[in-house]
This record gives sequence, structure tokens and C-alpha cells, in this order.
Amino acid sequence: MLAGHGRIGAVPAAVCSAIVPGLGQLLQRRPGIALVMIVLASVLWKIRMGWIIHLWSCLDAALFNPKT
Repeated sequence: MLAGHGRIGAVPAAVCSAIVPGLGQLLQRRPGIALVMIVLASVLWKIRMGWIIHLWSCLDAALFNPKT
């Protein structure tokens, strides 16, 4: 399941991001984008638009390709 260099695989990261936006990115060791997603989701869920960030977070975690 782990994808080299201590990074989590794409599927587990996408599942984690489906639960909490940004969690998959944190597990992939990308704290900057994770913070952006957490903040945006918090703001947008107040106006019932947080699903957009949830979807973006899942897709981003699933499609992330480290260049190492």
C-alpha cells in the first residue's frame, strides 16, 4: 500500500480526503495544499458548498504523482 519514500498510496489518500478534506494531502506529506483545503472546506461548508473542496481534495490525492 505504501508508495515508496514513506508516502501513502493514492487510493488510501483519496479515501482519507473523502472523510476530511486535506487529510490525504497531509498523509502524502504536502502540508501547504492540505491547509488550503482544510480552510476552504471550513469556509465553504458554511454556505453549503464544501462538497466542491471535498471532491477537489479526493481527486488531487488520487492523481498526485510525486516526482522523486
